[in-house]
Amino acid sequence: MARYVLHLAFDGDPGRLAARPAHREHLRRLKDQGRLVTAGPWADDSGALHVYEVADEAELRGILREDPYTAVNGYEVVLMKQWTPIL
Repeated sequence: MARYVLHLAFDGDPGRLAARPAHREHLRRLKDQGRLVTAGPWADDSGALHVYEVADEAELRGILREDPYTAVNGYEVVLMKQWTPIL
């Protein structure tokens, strides 16, 4: 398994806010499956940070395709990078 950090940026589009409940349910399912370590928005709601535990980048991209925010173009990926935490 590999750990990936994902930094998202939001543009304030109301379509994203309408999709937020479904997006958060999607994240809860991923957390229950052990594929999402943690996730949350920046305090100013300008974006979010997610940490995933997945087989590879292809699996992470599949997760993003299924995210309700993707359907409404609710974010921009600022950073997607494999991460090796030491602590």
